[in-house]
Amino acid sequence: MIEKTIEVERMEHVISVFGSFDQNLRIIESELGVKVLDRDDQIHICGEAEAVMLAEKAINGLLALAARGEAIDAQNVRYILKLVRNGQESEISKLAGDVICITAKGKPIKPKTLGQREYCEAIANNTVTLGIGPAGTGKTYLAVAAAVGALRAENVNRIILTRPAVEAGERLGFLPGDLQSKVDPYLRPLYDALFDMLGPDTYQKYLERGNIEVAPLAYMRGRTLDDSFIILDEAQNTSREQMKMFLTRIGFGSRVVITGDITQIDLPSDKVSGLKVAMKVLEGIDDIAICTLTGADVVRHRLVQKLIEAYEDYEKHLPAEEKPSDRDGRKSGTAPRSGRAASRSGRSRSETGRGGQQTSRSRQNRGRGNA
Repeated sequence: MIEKTIEVERMEHVISVFGSFDQNLRIIESELGVKVLDRDDQIHICGEAEAVMLAEKAINGLLALAARGEAIDAQNVRYILKLVRNGQESEISKLAGDVICITAKGKPIKPKTLGQREYCEAIANNTVTLGIGPAGTGKTYLAVAAAVGALRAENVNRIILTRPAVEAGERLGFLPGDLQSKVDPYLRPLYDALFDMLGPDTYQKYLERGNIEVAPLAYMRGRTLDDSFIILDEAQNTSREQMKMFLTRIGFGSRVVITGDITQIDLPSDKVSGLKVAMKVLEGIDDIAICTLTGADVVRHRLVQKLIEAYEDYEKHLPAEEKPSDRDGRKSGTAPRSGRAASRSGRSRSETGRGGQQTSRSRQNRGRGNA
């Protein structure tokens, strides 16, 4: 057991780091197995040598963020503990990033992880950005924040939101109402982000002026989108042809963000995901960035991160024949075979079967005639 002491310049930074009712402090103590006390402008850390060293690095990093005006919550604490364990404590200072957008309630939107920071930088510096990652990594939310920031700064004239109308494993049938009513359920996550950042009144005003346009992907064909910030959400459910059509809509002065999670594809098993094809086709092209977020960038409930890791571990240990389809028309490890060829072979077998039955009947009839 050893003890380390950290000198504190301002106690308000300690209060920010420890959190309400010391909830952040409890996370550090439980995660590392140390005891932390604050006394006389000092923080005392007691425990095993390695755990105390990690706790010291984490607390110093959190104090540095607090000194730069960053709000410290449980998600920040857990993420910084992960960085420290991985020997990336020098990266903590990068988390004090610039504000992307201010919400209608005055809350600043900032990247919360290193992966999110790279993603936001890619959006700012490239015409086309692909954001690929699991649920909860902020792909859509940060893209909408960047779009609202660009609209407010008058860098673009409008925001266009689109998404393929593909159900998540269910068939809902025909939906009532006009076009807007039919696509609303599919675009609800985009609406939620816009309402959060603009407020419902401002959102409605922009919608009526045409500064915000929400449309299904199928209605993009034939258009040229100039001076627009275009977001294609749930792009893993686009077909190869849809993705090519969408990418060729880009006009002058426009910026495009394509988001998707290639582990949650809802297309039929014989359909190729346009996002997976685009990741290969667009790689290495100038002014196009491909950002891959991971489970470490999840900013939802901490269980979401554990659930993603559990599913990844489960799928790694599945037998080859049970692994999810790789969406190029086949299961992993099997030769490709098109649905059209399969249906033709099925028809030919059924025709052969019917022909065989007819042949046996004719033989029986000939036998009766001879008798």
